[in-house]
Amino acid sequence: MFKKTTPFLLFLLFCLISATAFAHGVDDATQSFLSGNKGVAFGPFLYIGAKHMITGYDHLLFLVGVIFFLYKPKEILIYVSFFTIGHSLTLLLGVMADINVNAYLIDAIIALSIVYKGFDNLGGFKKFFGKQPNTKIAVLVFGLFHGFGLATKLQEFEFDKEGLFVNLLGFNLGVEIGQFLALGLVLLVLSVWRNYSSYLKFSNLTNILLMAAGFLLFGFQMAGYFIAQN
Repeated sequence: MFKKTTPFLLFLLFCLISATAFAHGVDDATQSFLSGNKGVAFGPFLYIGAKHMITGYDHLLFLVGVIFFLYKPKEILIYVSFFTIGHSLTLLLGVMADINVNAYLIDAIIALSIVYKGFDNLGGFKKFFGKQPNTKIAVLVFGLFHGFGLATKLQEFEFDKEGLFVNLLGFNLGVEIGQFLALGLVLLVLSVWRNYSSYLKFSNLTNILLMAAGFLLFGFQMAGYFIAQN
């Protein structure tokens, strides 16, 4: 039994660990397009949003924690919707209202959201504090921070104001498409793994690794912040 489940466990652990090693910044071609774009470009922004979300390891690690113990499609839809509402609002607001947030600090908070979800999945709040936070509200609040994280990436470019709102809608829709595709893969892996006893057996280890990845990302972001101040 263990031999049959090992590939699925190793695949998930590889995703959690290797995700900390790669940045999901904007590549040169995308930078060139965003900096030089004029007017409405709904399609390209949609593509960029999808690509950014698929490579956005911090957003995806948080969502892995959110859905790890959710078995019913309705529950998954509700929680993902709360996250979507949160990051959609602050993504649009951050760029349209030109709300400047330090990219390192906001990404550090996003990293802590991963730590939070892993700790929550381990029952840490009930065990150490005797109280369980409202998980839906927590997902919504962290969604707001994740949206600001997306906004900071876009604010690095001086956008043409013409067609900006339409382009942001395209980017946001792309983010949702990328999120849907990535979550579909994660759910497929989890649904197969859940057929084996090792799912619950290794659930604690998986969520501990999730927390470790969050702390590692937090350390990277804070190091970047202090280096930037010098």
